[in-house]
Amino acid sequence: MKRAAALLCSALLLSACGSGDPPESWEAYTAQGAYSATLSPDGRHAIIGSTQHGGSYWDTRLNERLYDWNHKADGYTNIVDSSFSSDGRFAATASSIDLVLWNTDDGKPVWYWIAPSEVLSIALSANGNYALLGQGNHQAVYFDIQNGGIRRTLLHPARVSAVALDNIGSLALTGADDYSTRLWDIKTGEELHSIQFENTVDTVELSDDGRFAFSSATLDKAYIWDTRSGEILHTLSGDEMLWKKRISYISARFSADGQQLLTGTASGSVQLWDVSSGAELRHWKTHKREAYGPTSTSIEAVGFGSDGSYYAIGSNGLLNVLR
Repeated sequence: MKRAAALLCSALLLSACGSGDPPESWEAYTAQGAYSATLSPDGRHAIIGSTQHGGSYWDTRLNERLYDWNHKADGYTNIVDSSFSSDGRFAATASSIDLVLWNTDDGKPVWYWIAPSEVLSIALSANGNYALLGQGNHQAVYFDIQNGGIRRTLLHPARVSAVALDNIGSLALTGADDYSTRLWDIKTGEELHSIQFENTVDTVELSDDGRFAFSSATLDKAYIWDTRSGEILHTLSGDEMLWKKRISYISARFSADGQQLLTGTASGSVQLWDVSSGAELRHWKTHKREAYGPTSTSIEAVGFGSDGSYYAIGSNGLLNVLR
């Protein structure tokens, strides 16, 4: 959702990567492409930021668009990022200048806010009361999305392009353009750990219980790490002896029990990892709109289904069902 240069480089460099298994099925959710996408924790719903028609909310089992979610009644909104509460009752969508909290039961807005600064990324708290906003003014802010007001400001030396929250309400994870990922105590604002990369951090994610973190940078390393000690547990790419894999991981999601990690790349691959060992368990290649040519899609969202399936939404606007 916001990494155009990284996506272009990755698509060019990684078009020859391993094929992987094909999706079981796929469905077009946009006529052309998507700026952003997010899947609910159970994979049953998706938020799409279309390049043509703005925001929309979908049932992934019926492949049915339930609501149009634009921030103004008379136009389409460029949704740069979106997020669900852990129970799926609330969702938030953000453009670069404003954000809306939605009730997913009826599709109606709960509240509309002008953003404190340019929004690059958003993560909604477990109960839908707060939103962590990654901003272009070198800040991540913990914003009261129900009542308004900034509750915590986390200062960075560069633009904050990726954010995540745990479900406990204690930890925040950020990734910034200074090539660093940082773990914060959201209650005190204390920086707990940081890890340095050699490029801009694209993606960060926390397990629900806050025990594990995932961080990755553009065409650089990707880590699973321990939030208690700050120790890197597994390097998923970029640490090979002979031929280093230059991969950009654009999306990631831990399973509810924290034992598995699902990742999506800028070249259309989806991988399932064992968190304890760092072993790759499955590898898929998502569907392309055109069978031939440089038409790889970046994976904007991944998710675990409640029936043992997995989901991935590409920048080409296609939902992939994986098994």
